[in-house]
Amino acid sequence: MTITIKDVAKKANVSIATVSRILNNKPGYTKETENKVLQVIEELGYHPNGLARGLINKRTHTIGVLVPQISSMLMSGFLTGIEAAAHEYGFSVIVCHTELQGPKTTQYLNVLKEKQVDGIIYTSDLLTEEHYQILKDMGKPLVLLSSESYEFPVPYVKVNDRLAAYSATEYLIKKGHRKIGMISGLKEDSLAGQPRIDGFMQAMRAHQLPIKNEWIVPIGFKFEEGIKGFRQLIKQFPDMTAVFAASDELALGILSAAYQMDIKIPDQLSVIGYDNLEIAAMSIPPLTTVAQPSEKMGKKAAELVFQMMVKKQPVESRIFPHEIIERNSVRTRGK
Repeated sequence: MTITIKDVAKKANVSIATVSRILNNKPGYTKETENKVLQVIEELGYHPNGLARGLINKRTHTIGVLVPQISSMLMSGFLTGIEAAAHEYGFSVIVCHTELQGPKTTQYLNVLKEKQVDGIIYTSDLLTEEHYQILKDMGKPLVLLSSESYEFPVPYVKVNDRLAAYSATEYLIKKGHRKIGMISGLKEDSLAGQPRIDGFMQAMRAHQLPIKNEWIVPIGFKFEEGIKGFRQLIKQFPDMTAVFAASDELALGILSAAYQMDIKIPDQLSVIGYDNLEIAAMSIPPLTTVAQPSEKMGKKAAELVFQMMVKKQPVESRIFPHEIIERNSVRTRGK
């Protein structure tokens, strides 16, 4: 377990700022307090790193995170990673729930500006010209998480959505499936909607398998949309043997609708999801899915923000690897 400056402050019963001043030989504390803090540091074995020391002066020790859906299980993973990194460096996190609404995002950006946050993580939403200009004027380190921008020079942390969707589809093909449908995000969603559709179609074409527009239902990523989307897809493609869901919530919606329709998973229909949410292992049957390491991605995004604060120079974007997590929702078909 990593010992942080926050742990030292708590055990010594002083503020994080006091510990920081003592570590950096700044005034503002008694000799008794100094001795107490140094004793706690020795007891806990705390070793402040260079980056942490570089984050001490002239900071509010807060970072802002803009998320589109606070209840999303994927967002929960991202936030867990972000908070873990912030905790290591003695920072707090302000979470702003934008609901993918432009005016609300603008409002929250102005709030973060007033709060004088030290950095911002912009999550799972397309960065617009308006919001980029606000962020640029703030002059704070900015990292995109589960997003990217071809238009603006902003570092990002994400997986390759097109390649991950290709892998999921190819997994079904290698399991002997030829009639495969898809329930996806909206085509207008250039971050995770269309790229995952493209990956699905690319895999089908690479294996010379037929694909029709009605075999893809672009609807969104939520559980309820999975139920609705599956009912539509099964009418349009009744003889499909497998379906690729572009999120685990969609996949769980499919499992629920299939149960209500007395369609047995995976005996009659195989299902693969996307995200590897914690709940994927709890479903019946447990869900086979494409994993993106959400906590690690969130932590890396925060670490890049901290690096930008200290080094005052750009950092490299990071593409995280995906993997197929095999459980029990996909069966192998005979050839």
